[in-house]
Amino acid sequence: MHLATVLELASHRYPEVWAIVERIRKHTRRFSYGTWNRRVNAVARGLVQAGVQPGDRVGLCAANGEATATTYFAVHKAGAVAVFLNTRWKAPELAHALDDSDVRALLYDRTTAAEVEQALNLSGRSVVRVTAGMKASSRERNTLRYEDLAAEPTVQAPNLPRRDTEVGTILYTSGTTGRPKGVPRSHRNDYYAALAMILEHRWTRFERTLAVMPLYHTMGLHTLISMVILNGASILLPGFDPAECLGCIAAERVTALYLVPTAYHDLVEQARRSGQPAPQVGKLATAGAPMPVSLVEKCRAAFSPKVFVNHYGCTEMHIISVNPNLTRKPESVGRPALHSRVRVVKADPNRQVPPTEVLPRGTTGEIIVEAASPQAFSGYLNQPEATEQALRDGWYFTGDLGFMDSEGDLHLVGRVDEMINTGGENVYPAEVEEVLRHHPGVRDVAVVGMPDERWGEIVTAFVVPASGAPSPETLEQFCIESPALARYKRPRRYIFVQAIPRSPAGKVLRSLLKEGRYTLFRDNQEGRLAGR
Repeated sequence: MHLATVLELASHRYPEVWAIVERIRKHTRRFSYGTWNRRVNAVARGLVQAGVQPGDRVGLCAANGEATATTYFAVHKAGAVAVFLNTRWKAPELAHALDDSDVRALLYDRTTAAEVEQALNLSGRSVVRVTAGMKASSRERNTLRYEDLAAEPTVQAPNLPRRDTEVGTILYTSGTTGRPKGVPRSHRNDYYAALAMILEHRWTRFERTLAVMPLYHTMGLHTLISMVILNGASILLPGFDPAECLGCIAAERVTALYLVPTAYHDLVEQARRSGQPAPQVGKLATAGAPMPVSLVEKCRAAFSPKVFVNHYGCTEMHIISVNPNLTRKPESVGRPALHSRVRVVKADPNRQVPPTEVLPRGTTGEIIVEAASPQAFSGYLNQPEATEQALRDGWYFTGDLGFMDSEGDLHLVGRVDEMINTGGENVYPAEVEEVLRHHPGVRDVAVVGMPDERWGEIVTAFVVPASGAPSPETLEQFCIESPALARYKRPRRYIFVQAIPRSPAGKVLRSLLKEGRYTLFRDNQEGRLAGR
């Protein structure tokens, strides 16, 4: 199914139903499916008239809003490829992605204009610029206003062939280690990924969701596509503000939330601080990072959901496994999702392990997924070596570490490239973090391996205190007493910080911690323990 056709079918079924609700500060705009589809047609025709040809790459680097959502589907109707660019990137990162994806036209807004224009200067590319919410500069050639393109809605879309096997979208990986990689995805890939998410999240026709996860991320984008399939409403907010989000959830009668754990934490804390009960939401879903058991219970108490699922996925595959029962086994990411066949094989960063080296249950290894899935990507953009490393013998090697428990549920442990080798012993950060999260004095934690002359690496815990910082000796004793952690795995160094750096998807940016890019909780809040 081609994504342009997905929108047209939704408009054909229920043209009067709200599709997009854009809330920017105190201003709200609403578009029904019929109105929105005609608006998409107008922008698509404007792109074609501006010189965008089938197969061209069109960049989108703008905050969540009607302009971004409309242009995304307009690019598909123009037969082009939508390239989402991270709105938090700086000019050099944007310039790299513009060149890497060969962008010929680019949408941006006032929130990204400074970095985008600098990136275009660095790149030297001549592109058709489409600005949203800005006055077009008379000095800039090939600059169009989005508002002008959308000004004359029409029922006539560009008459171009549609093949769902062709690339429709390029997303960039979050880049927690190294430079982000482009992930081309066909229309078919994204349609099946959205279908899987709909079924696994138990979403139904006319769902209403808070679209606050960035559209340049797989969570945000596939939520938008899912709502179109269901004739649901996407309540688009340009950024995450807990108080604003809670008000929006109530005012717009939101029925489903799909957020990273940190966002849920901030919502329940905002409700607690305000003294006002959080609005009830029937369906909750989370992904991107582990959700502590305590937060699961707080979300249940705050929102009273009938459905609460955790899923594991990535840009390349989107949804790999799902845990529909967070009450019974909150630490698991569940069973293989629709379209997914999953294995755990021996993890060895020094050689290409074949998919046949399957490990017994309970043994940690690398998680791999069958690449025959209709939602699986077919390779990285302009990176044949990375593609060869990731796609082997019909399987996608995720780089994630995990194990299957005795019941067949999948558990995440960390990344292959984040594994700590201390004195010849392997330590997985996630298992240490899981123990420390249960200490009442720890609000957040990330564990990394730091260079050490004697041990090669030592286990180092970066801790965000719940209030006052607990002493390293207190946390040391807590780890020693834990039945879940071998003594050699406990941290030998504690650094108390104000916040753990994370990507928009909630993933810990361990490389920043290793580089010393953090702020101490208080001056000299660091402790080192003797021995191992």
